Amino acid sequence: MDDIARMANVAKSTVSRALQGDPRVKAATREFIVSLARKEGYAVNSNARKLRQNRSNTIAVVMHLPPGINPGESTPFMFQLLAEVATGLWLRRQDLLLCAPGSDDAFVYRNMLASKGADGLIFLGQGPGDSWLSALARTKAPFVVWGAVDEKRQYSTVGSDNIKGGELAGTRFVQLGRKHVVFIGNRSHPEMAHRWTGLQRGLAASPTPIEVESIDVPDFSYETAHAHVLSRLSNKRLRRPDAFFAASDTMAIAAVSTVQELGLKVPEDISVVGYNDEVAAKRSRPALTTIRQDTRQAGSLLVEKLFQVLDGARPSSTTLPTELVVRET
Repeated sequence: MDDIARMANVAKSTVSRALQGDPRVKAATREFIVSLARKEGYAVNSNARKLRQNRSNTIAVVMHLPPGINPGESTPFMFQLLAEVATGLWLRRQDLLLCAPGSDDAFVYRNMLASKGADGLIFLGQGPGDSWLSALARTKAPFVVWGAVDEKRQYSTVGSDNIKGGELAGTRFVQLGRKHVVFIGNRSHPEMAHRWTGLQRGLAASPTPIEVESIDVPDFSYETAHAHVLSRLSNKRLRRPDAFFAASDTMAIAAVSTVQELGLKVPEDISVVGYNDEVAAKRSRPALTTIRQDTRQAGSLLVEKLFQVLDGARPSSTTLPTELVVRET
């Protein structure tokens, strides 16, 4: 940096500010210093800067995925959300440390922060229960969560209106005159429990009673959903349902495939509604009717709220709207 300052005939502090894009340095001077640094092969020592600032400039993103499954096949929505979070962090010139949850233990994440492995945490998903997140919040650790919003919690959450999403699916089935609806998901997860509640609320508007049941699956993969739907439809002792509401598009597409394999038609015999509006939803055949969540706004809000926490604020939780996307199922 001393060499660059001498070549540019400016102070060393001006070089430092210019390389950080500081607007206090005139644009022409900044551009000249940056071009000179590139020409001379100068690179900022990011580790030294982090030590001076007592910040790692790194945010850990923890993807809370069900164990023992292929995450790319079971939770594409999470990867869409991750991409938006990554964009938000890049705009703030932050590094991203991607983590799989080794443990639902507040101590693990508290240690990560104490060792300066990361300045803050963004959790994508709460998992089945969130007592560990409440325990982490009591330590004053800086983090935010994508999941089911509950204003009683001690931490900031960004999530879609899962109850409304379920209600939209239920209302759609009522409009179609469906009489027997099956929910596919896992109600131990707060988000899916809200979708189940919303589904029942939407179906309650029917002038005639609608039978509703739930298939609780251990994970959200295509294979698992396919096996459970096949088992349910093959059970001759039970009345065949005429609608499935799946808590993810992956599981919904599996349901459509299973129905077709058994010689039934979608939506003539059985209607199907998914959740998330993933890329595969519009490309499936028939194109999947689903509930849309806004990943772009979600990713931006997660990053913004985390930096509010890092600045000492206590941001409130935010519920994003959901909408029904009617296609062919």
